[in-house]
Amino acid sequence: MSTAGGYEPPARRVERATAVTDSSGNAVFTWPAGAFSAPPVVTVGIQGTSAFRSHAIRANTATSTTVNVLASAGVTLLGIGVLAVGTPAAGITVHALATAP
Repeated sequence: MSTAGGYEPPARRVERATAVTDSSGNAVFTWPAGAFSAPPVVTVGIQGTSAFRSHAIRANTATSTTVNVLASAGVTLLGIGVLAVGTPAAGITVHALATAP
């Protein structure tokens, strides 16, 4: 019996999902039962927006992830471009890629 060879760790579990934000700007992703034993590492992408949008992960557990999206209008004040206060962005398509830690 040879001891030569390489070790390949098992592949990490990866899930991907798409959701649309509600009137509060929240998109909730529910992961399949048993997919993750701890909160996954989540990457977020926002689809097809022409205005400035920002997003933040508000909650992340082994069973679900909540992403909040805000929209902000650009304002020019004395020739300087600034962003106005963000408001909840409803109807925005959000993509999430979750990987086991």
